[in-house]
Amino acid sequence: MSRKWIITVPGDLAERADKALIRLLEDEEGAPSLSRSQLQKLMDSAQVTSGGVPVRGKDRLTPGSEIVIAIPEPTPLDVVAENIPLDILFEDEHLLVVNKQPGLTVHPSETQSSGTLVNALLYRIKDLSGIGGVLRPGIVHRIDKDTSGALVVSKTDAAHAGLAALFARHDIERRYWAFCFGSPRWEDELRFESTLGRSPQDRKKMAVNVENGRKAVSIFRKLGEYSVAGKSPYASWIEARLMTGRTHQVRVHLTHLHHSLLGDPVYGTPTDSQAKWKLLPLEIQRAVKALPGQALHARILGFRHPVTGVELRFEAPLPPAMKALGELLGISQNS
Repeated sequence: MSRKWIITVPGDLAERADKALIRLLEDEEGAPSLSRSQLQKLMDSAQVTSGGVPVRGKDRLTPGSEIVIAIPEPTPLDVVAENIPLDILFEDEHLLVVNKQPGLTVHPSETQSSGTLVNALLYRIKDLSGIGGVLRPGIVHRIDKDTSGALVVSKTDAAHAGLAALFARHDIERRYWAFCFGSPRWEDELRFESTLGRSPQDRKKMAVNVENGRKAVSIFRKLGEYSVAGKSPYASWIEARLMTGRTHQVRVHLTHLHHSLLGDPVYGTPTDSQAKWKLLPLEIQRAVKALPGQALHARILGFRHPVTGVELRFEAPLPPAMKALGELLGISQNS
């Protein structure tokens, strides 16, 4: 028996159907993980349709149309269980919530089959939900390799389907903590809305307001700012509340607002000679260089349990390097 995933085609897509659908699946939380070759096999067997008509890889998609992808039952996972320590915030028979450490990739890929969260989960849990497909058992959403924090994993198909529906409706609370360069001048909160998509200059990056981008909404609140007497603030502590969950959303939005994250290896990291880096006190510079990546942490995750209906809310403690940076910046909250 197959499961169906429906995509509504946004905007005026210039790409072929196979390329466009892979990109749309990558940016849709809860969507199945398919390689281009896997998608092509589904197309060849008429499992990708629009209005009942099979979609071919070379076709152009019509904006507003619905694409139905019939996902077959998952095949056995060829990934080895590994005894990687996990910080478990919650677990029951249906799901678990982990505080993912920085440096841990969430799921295997064609280039990395070991050392991932999935490898660790398979060691702890023998029967993860399979609705996510071959390479992503139990994974409903993901956070970047070097971003830490709260992430929910499904253990049963019922939980997976329910969580996927919550993410599709954006009916979930996600608050991130971030340390960024400079001091934003917005009052109280700033709601920032853009489209977000692959950068035409660098396909490994995301960018705002690009052609065929998808709606991305973040709400930012400044929790603190830090300065040396007589000088402009050199860094700020930001809470980011996500209304959508696009790839690199917080990192790209803050960079676009001229407040890139401390330690970000991709977006806006300055050289030692640049002014915003030189504004940082030496002890802060050392703490930033000790970070494994960007100073971004999924601090709060809240949702209604997809099976029991109980409201759940979790606060994930900061990882050591980011906590050390926060203490130098003067954060007094219990984190």
